[in-house]
Amino acid sequence: MQGTDNTAGSAGSRVAVALALVYLIWGSTYLGIRFALEGGFPPFLLGGMRFTIAGTLMFAVLRWRGMPVPTRAQWGNAAVMGVLLLQLGNGMVNLAEKTVPSGMAAVAVASAPLWMGVFAAMRGERPNKLEWIGLGIGFLGVVWLNSGTSLGTAPRGLLALLVASLAWSFGSIWSRGRDLPSPFMAAAAQMICGGLVMCVVGLALGERMHALPTHAGIAAFVYLLVFGSIVGFSAYIWLLHHVRPALASSYAYVNPAIAVALGAWLAGERFGMHELVAMGVILFGVVVITLAKARRSKTRPSKAHRSKAKAPT
Repeated sequence: MQGTDNTAGSAGSRVAVALALVYLIWGSTYLGIRFALEGGFPPFLLGGMRFTIAGTLMFAVLRWRGMPVPTRAQWGNAAVMGVLLLQLGNGMVNLAEKTVPSGMAAVAVASAPLWMGVFAAMRGERPNKLEWIGLGIGFLGVVWLNSGTSLGTAPRGLLALLVASLAWSFGSIWSRGRDLPSPFMAAAAQMICGGLVMCVVGLALGERMHALPTHAGIAAFVYLLVFGSIVGFSAYIWLLHHVRPALASSYAYVNPAIAVALGAWLAGERFGMHELVAMGVILFGVVVITLAKARRSKTRPSKAHRSKAKAPT
């Protein structure tokens, strides 16, 4: 019994550590992006260099451990996901943070589950009643956030965040059922493809490194590369294989709170009551959707079990 208790305790500790890594690291990457931009990195080249290097390192380690190279079809699917999730998703967040506070960017990205619910419904995956309620609450918060606030002075940033959320959500739904390699190799392939596309887009838009970035900018870039792209993502992949999806995806409403707190503490970002209440409404909608999905996942096995028991032998 004691051995069982020790095993359970060890597993619980690993889950707690992985959750802490995802919460803290991904919550802090928004501020890291801001510091990197202020330190001299252009938006798309910042993401392009970050993901190309991280993906290449990850790919080399996986190949050294004997993992097979993705097939041509898998590379194609990874490239599409790299464009949607990284070039449009992360790249537009980088662009937005030129004019929008890092904490606000995190909240806008946290609305992705709302859009994912819409795209899933378009594919025939009808939301249940509680999910519809969560979608309604979340979109009310989005409308509220974008109307009558100080963010109205940054329309380019708001548009970039909207594109980022839509691209990330559509890419996540599009990826379901696609031919992809194992999760870690898929992540490496996506980062390589998405990073290279981001570099090409940045250069085409005239982005150049005219001078060596500041020490703070380089430190932020290294942090994003090592912790944001490799450590944080690896912890998230581990969680997907060891805990319920609802718990693994809980970062969606924890990261914004951390991002807002860090932005206020380290970068002097300030928000009015209008923005804070709107952010709270969005996050509440995301929580409702997450709980609804968790409840649905729990009922599916029991329904399958009952139907199997009633089936004639």
